[in-house]
Amino acid sequence: MLSLDLIWYFIIGIAVVLYVILDGFDLGVGMLHLCAKKDEDRRIFLNAIGPVWDGNEVWLIIVGGGLFAGFPDVYATLFSGFYNLCMVLLVGLIFRAVAIEFRSKRVSSKWRSTWDVVFCVASGVIAWGLGLVLGNLIQGIPLNAEKDFIGSFGDFFSLYTVLLGFMSVAVFVMHGALYLVVKTEGALQARLRVWSKRAVAFFIAIYCVMTIATVVWMPHMIARFNEYPVAYLLPIATLLCICNIPREIAKKRDLRAFGSSCLGLALLFALFGVGTFPFLVRSTIEGNSLTFINSAASTLTLTVLLIIVLIGVPLVLAYGWYIYRTFRGKVKLGPTSY
Repeated sequence: MLSLDLIWYFIIGIAVVLYVILDGFDLGVGMLHLCAKKDEDRRIFLNAIGPVWDGNEVWLIIVGGGLFAGFPDVYATLFSGFYNLCMVLLVGLIFRAVAIEFRSKRVSSKWRSTWDVVFCVASGVIAWGLGLVLGNLIQGIPLNAEKDFIGSFGDFFSLYTVLLGFMSVAVFVMHGALYLVVKTEGALQARLRVWSKRAVAFFIAIYCVMTIATVVWMPHMIARFNEYPVAYLLPIATLLCICNIPREIAKKRDLRAFGSSCLGLALLFALFGVGTFPFLVRSTIEGNSLTFINSAASTLTLTVLLIIVLIGVPLVLAYGWYIYRTFRGKVKLGPTSY
C-alpha cells in the first residue's frame, strides 16, 4: 500500500509534468514570437495561447502549494537556496503576462515591437531558468546539517546545468512550434512545419549530448537504471517519441505530432524522477539530502491536503477541458483578438 508521503511525491510529480506540457508550449510560442515577421502572424501566435496560458500556470501553483504544506523543509530549502533564481523566474512570469496583455493595446508599431521583444525574452528566461533549476536538482547543492543552503549564486552555473538550461529551451521551442502547427493554417502553417522539423532535429542532438553528459558526469542518475535494467526502456521510449514527430508531420498528422511531443515531455520527467528517486533536493554533502520521507509533513496534514486535492484538481481539470474544447480549432483573428 502506498504511504501518504509517497502519494504526495507522485501528486507533485504529476503536477510538474502537467505544468511543463501545458505551459511548455506557451513558452515555446513566446520564444518563436520574433521569428514571425508580420504583425498578423504574431497576433495569431498570441491568440493561439491567449485563452489558455493563464490557466496552464495553475499547475505551478499546485506544485508550490503542495511543497509548502506537504514538504515544508523542501519548500524552505528551495525558495531560500534558489532565491535569486526564483526571483528571476518570477520576473520572467510577470513580464510575460504583461507583454501578452499590453502588446495589442496600441496600434503603434514601436509599442508592439517593444512588447514582442519582452514576450520573447521573458519566455526564454523562464525556459532556460527551469532547466537550470532541474540541472541543480540533479547535480546537487551544498546543504548543511540543518538543510540550509551554504553555497553561492555562482554554484548554480556549471557546464552541466547550463547545458540542461539550453536543452530546456530546445524542447519548449519544439513543443511550441508543434502546438502552433495544430492551431494555424495556410502558408504560416507550412512555415511552422519547417520550423518544427528543425526544432526536433536540434532537440534530438542536444538530448543525445545531455544523455552522454549525464552518464559521464552524473553517474548517480543511472544507478537505479542499473539496479532495474527494465527502466532503460524509458530513454528508448523517449527518443522514439521524439523521432516519431517528423514522421507525423510529414504525414500531416499534426495533432499526433503534438501528442508525441507531450508524451516525450512526460517521459523526460519520468527519467528525471527515476534518476533522482527518492530525493527531492540532493545535497553534495553526504547525509544532508532531503527525500520525500524525511521532509514530509505530518500524517494529518497530508491527509487534509489529499482531501483538498481530490476536490480541487477535478475542478481544475474540468475547467481546462472546457477552455480547450471551447477554443479548439484554428485561430481566427477578430475584433476581440489580441
